Amino acid sequence: MLDYNSIKELVDAAECAHDNIGAMVMSDQANQMEIPEYEVYKRMSESLQVMEESVKSGIDKDLKSTSGLTGGDAFQMMQYAQTGGITGEFMTRAMARALAVSEYNAAMGRIVAAPTAGSCGIMPGCLVSMIEDKKADRKKVVSAMFTAAGFGMVIAKRASIAGAQGGCQAECGSAAGMTAAALVEIMGGTPSQAADACAIALKNQLGLVCDPVAGLVEIPCIKRNVAGIMIAFSAADMALAGIKSNIPVDEVIDAMKEVGDAMPCSLRETAQGGLANTPTAKKLTEQLFGKKANK
Repeated sequence: MLDYNSIKELVDAAECAHDNIGAMVMSDQANQMEIPEYEVYKRMSESLQVMEESVKSGIDKDLKSTSGLTGGDAFQMMQYAQTGGITGEFMTRAMARALAVSEYNAAMGRIVAAPTAGSCGIMPGCLVSMIEDKKADRKKVVSAMFTAAGFGMVIAKRASIAGAQGGCQAECGSAAGMTAAALVEIMGGTPSQAADACAIALKNQLGLVCDPVAGLVEIPCIKRNVAGIMIAFSAADMALAGIKSNIPVDEVIDAMKEVGDAMPCSLRETAQGGLANTPTAKKLTEQLFGKKANK
């Protein structure tokens, strides 16, 4: 059985077995849960289906969050995607999907925490785009989700996936790293390339604080999910091009923990610092809760 103490462990085990990480993690999870592999696969496939449904439901021009602060941006972005934008139709559509899931979450819709609700738009934004726009094989995508899950378990064990503990780097950063690894596997990359992709993605969000306005997972969380998909795609492409991370992924994860531990409490999901402490954020908080925000 795998211990999920390091990503190097996963890479070495996959290379030794001449298999991809996703298949190996799926088999290991089946053994640990004492259920057939097909049942584990079915559960992951159902998670992918929930992602697809949340994308569809979130692209609604009339969608509004419970607070009323957000909603409708995904629809606007999907309309804009028809122009091709600056980054092309594929990327702008992926952005719209990330917004859709995050906005649907804020509207109390059903989503997959991947790995958290605050970062729930990154993996669907990338994977659903690979299926719908790149015609990626669905079975490969489900298998790659096990790679993402395995990497996520290592990150959670060595560092954190919670904004309250490690800042947004632990949420959107982890999601981007996990998704980058999955994208590499979907594209036929090697286990070591998946590890490099994860490392590159994590490095690009190292130090990202968690500063939700009014304590809600909306501002700036939703738009940070869009940044997360851009980082995931770019990290995966760099790794697939043969570009390596000079710092091994496990050391990057350890650095993320060190940075998270050093963050002041005000920048770890308390809504007391960063963007949450701006004049506009304080006004929004007062409008929502009828009391003056902390100075």
